[in-house]
Amino acid sequence: MTFKNLLQLFGALAIILSLLPIIAIDYWWVRMFDFPHIQLTILTFVAIVVFFMRFDIKQPKDYFFVVIMIGCFLFQFTKIYPYMPFAPHKVLPSSINASEKSIKLYTANVYQKNKDTQKLIDDLRAKDADILLFVETNTRWQQAIREGLPEAYKYNVEVPLDNTYGMLLYSKFELIDPVVKYLVDDSIPSIHTKFVIAAGDTIQLYNIHPTPPMPQHNPTSSDRDAEMMKIANLSRESKYPVIVLGDFNDVAWSATTSLFENVGELLDVRKGRGFYNTFNANSFLLRWPLDHIFISSEFRLTDISLGAEINSDHFPTYTHLSFEPEKKEEQRPPTPSEEQLKRAKEQAEGIQRVELDM
Repeated sequence: MTFKNLLQLFGALAIILSLLPIIAIDYWWVRMFDFPHIQLTILTFVAIVVFFMRFDIKQPKDYFFVVIMIGCFLFQFTKIYPYMPFAPHKVLPSSINASEKSIKLYTANVYQKNKDTQKLIDDLRAKDADILLFVETNTRWQQAIREGLPEAYKYNVEVPLDNTYGMLLYSKFELIDPVVKYLVDDSIPSIHTKFVIAAGDTIQLYNIHPTPPMPQHNPTSSDRDAEMMKIANLSRESKYPVIVLGDFNDVAWSATTSLFENVGELLDVRKGRGFYNTFNANSFLLRWPLDHIFISSEFRLTDISLGAEINSDHFPTYTHLSFEPEKKEEQRPPTPSEEQLKRAKEQAEGIQRVELDM
């Protein structure tokens, strides 16, 4: 097989892997190709450049190959373009510097088997956030975090579990009506609470860690998608400004996360600023954003960054928001369409339908 044949074979594979995720079915072997989209886009671009550099394009089949590959690259690029630093901001920068309107959030998937708890303690102390969310936490992690936590975190909701879906929430702000809910599975919790910032305003906070599609335990994405759509509906209907925080086990550009964002009438703080890839912390080449924060239009962004390496397979995330409800119309997301609401309702109820998700 010649080098040209290899490039053409790769091109065919790139086309298949690009188009496969737009088929709206929830089998794990389809949904998994949502994840390496950045890497696939780069490899497709490299293949196009190499083809132009190495071969004369004279025959019709060469023109056809190049046109298809360029089309494939453009399709791939449009999916990740909103997260490029030169794309428009969906969440506008903060316009005030008032501590009473400030909200700092820190979240980390600690990796339940991780024995090096001190790295996390050092990082959370350095970030000094107002709200801390930790997932994959069992009683060992609960004890370690309690021992290392500054006294300022007076409020908490703790759900330690040994099934990698434990969740611990700590806050400097007063938590109002906190409740642990099991939206889809009685072993996978989410924490729903309101909190009151220094200025006296009440905020709704949803903390989630839905299960990923995996061939061994959960061969479809139905449970993950259902939990996300239930939270999206709650967010849209909330009478308070909303923050959704957690490890979604889904990438930012997937059809499911896009639908979640649209139906919830929420904004992704990453858009226009960067990918902030949190997983896999152990692989430089295979990384994508799985840990997210979505907000309603009352908030502006002061800062966003990844935390330090904590010996987990995830990097922590740190987000600093300002509460500016008087300017929410400047970045209000569009109202979801009837079709989007119908799709979200079907996913929330676990109804599967097969179609192209363009």
